[in-house]
Amino acid sequence: MATEYGAIVLELPPGEKNPRNSEGAFLDLNDGSLLFAYSRFIGENTDDTARACIASRVSHDGGWTWGEDRILVDPEDDRAVNVMSVSLLRMENGDVGLFYGIRHGWHDARIHLRRSADEGKSFSSPFPCIPSRGYYVVNNDRVVRLSSGRIIIPAAFHKMGGESVSDYSQFDHRGVVCFFYSDDDGATWSESKTAHSFPGLHSLSGLQEPGIVERSDGTLWAFCRTDMGRQYELFSCDRGESWTLPSPSLFTSPCSPLSIKRLPDGKTLLAVWNPVPFAGSHSERRKKMYRGRTPLAFALSRDEGSSWSDMRILEGDDDRGYCYTAIHFLNDAVLLAYCAGKEAVDKDQLARLRIRRIPLSDLQ
Repeated sequence: MATEYGAIVLELPPGEKNPRNSEGAFLDLNDGSLLFAYSRFIGENTDDTARACIASRVSHDGGWTWGEDRILVDPEDDRAVNVMSVSLLRMENGDVGLFYGIRHGWHDARIHLRRSADEGKSFSSPFPCIPSRGYYVVNNDRVVRLSSGRIIIPAAFHKMGGESVSDYSQFDHRGVVCFFYSDDDGATWSESKTAHSFPGLHSLSGLQEPGIVERSDGTLWAFCRTDMGRQYELFSCDRGESWTLPSPSLFTSPCSPLSIKRLPDGKTLLAVWNPVPFAGSHSERRKKMYRGRTPLAFALSRDEGSSWSDMRILEGDDDRGYCYTAIHFLNDAVLLAYCAGKEAVDKDQLARLRIRRIPLSDLQ
């Protein structure tokens, strides 16, 4: 199915005993093929707390066609409620690094690292990238290696009140943004000196689902979704060890994630997000803070994010929700993987996963 911007090259709708496919990431393999890993839910439930595994597919023709599913990690492997939200990274010794969330309950959800020395055919046991137990949300395709070699993971911490680890009513939706980093290729991890909650009094979301991009001068730029009609941003000048106070960014949006990556030219940033702000009363915001995920748009910046090109629409079906975008650049194209569910058909905006292949010339 061709559109103005590229073509849809893979569609993963929900099916029997597979109610949701979502949140993926890409990696170039040494033989020239592409690995795509994503959250594949199993059973009947689409909730984040439902059973899910990490599945993968491989493309041997630059992302035009994809092979069949192969399961990389099953929740039983980790004695977990579920596993999801994958990032892929090439490690310094050549291993494939598989970063993903292991959820044991409302008291313990953390990102872990498995390594593969055979290009994803088998993986080591998981190692926690967040040492202390707690509920930490790390989105898919968010783990970044800096120009210095440091690996950094942006996370949102959510408090759990009360004594019961299974009482969802005690879960605090207000995210506290924090960062974890490793200078020895994932063997040990440290937490940033600063963690920030929302600077205002009226947010019900706090700072959720952070992402990060390194600017050409080495400054780190982080961005978080909120329920205040905008993404909020913060900056670090010491490779992520300390951060400025969060402030509103140029990006209006509902409470949905923003994704930004640098094009192969090294000079241009690509942003993909839902450019629809939502304003209203507290009760209205609470009901709608996770909706409004259409259209899906993109823009380019050639001055490290200080200004952006006119927004252009990638997807605009008002009955669908587009979010959790993974971005991967090829020599002549970009691959975007994102949720594209239609509630009337799929029962959940997050249930359907779509990959779009766009020539880089179309972006320009």
